[in-house]
Amino acid sequence: MDRLPKITDWPVFRQIEKGDLHAAGETSASDRTRALQPRTRGVDKVVRSICPYCAVGCGQLVYVKNERIVDIEGDPDSPISEGCLCPKGSATFQLVTGQHRVQQVLYRKPYGTEWEVIPLDQAMEMIAQRIKQARDEHWETTNERGEYVNRTLSMAHLGGATLDNEENYLLKKLWTSLGIIQIENQARI
Repeated sequence: MDRLPKITDWPVFRQIEKGDLHAAGETSASDRTRALQPRTRGVDKVVRSICPYCAVGCGQLVYVKNERIVDIEGDPDSPISEGCLCPKGSATFQLVTGQHRVQQVLYRKPYGTEWEVIPLDQAMEMIAQRIKQARDEHWETTNERGEYVNRTLSMAHLGGATLDNEENYLLKKLWTSLGIIQIENQARI
C-alpha cells in the first residue's frame, strides 16, 4: 500500500524550509521531473532542413529515431534564422506527425448526411472532371471588346497557409495553364 504523504513531501514546505520562495531551484523538482529527458536524446540522426512554408528559408533540425521524426527545431547554425522559427515553422512537427490529421479521402454525396471513405484515385478523377467541366462551360476566348483573353472566371484558387513554396509555385502554374486568373495564396502568418 502507498504511504500517505507527509507535510515535508509538499513542494511548498521544501521551498520555505530551504528559502527558495520563487521555486526556481531543486525544491520545485519531483521524481517525475528529475526523470524527464529531452525527446532528442538518443536519436539515430539529426538532419538539417529548411522550413517549407515561406521564402525566408529558416533552418531546421529534424531529429529521427527508428526512421520516424521525433522532433523538429530551429537550427541555431542557420545564418537566416539563428535557431528561431515562426509559429508555422514551429508547428511543422505536428503537421508531419499529427494523430488528428485525416489520412483518408472523405466524400459526402450531394444532399448526403454521412461521409464515406473513397480511394484517392477516385477522388482525384472526380476533381479533375469537375474542373474540366466548369472550365469548358464557362470558357471565354474573347472579352466584350473582342480582345483575346483565353480565360475562365468560373473558379478561383485560394492556397492555404500549410502549402509550401514549391506547392504554391506548381499550383500557380497549373491554374494559369487552365486559364484561371483569380489566384491567391495565404502564405503569411
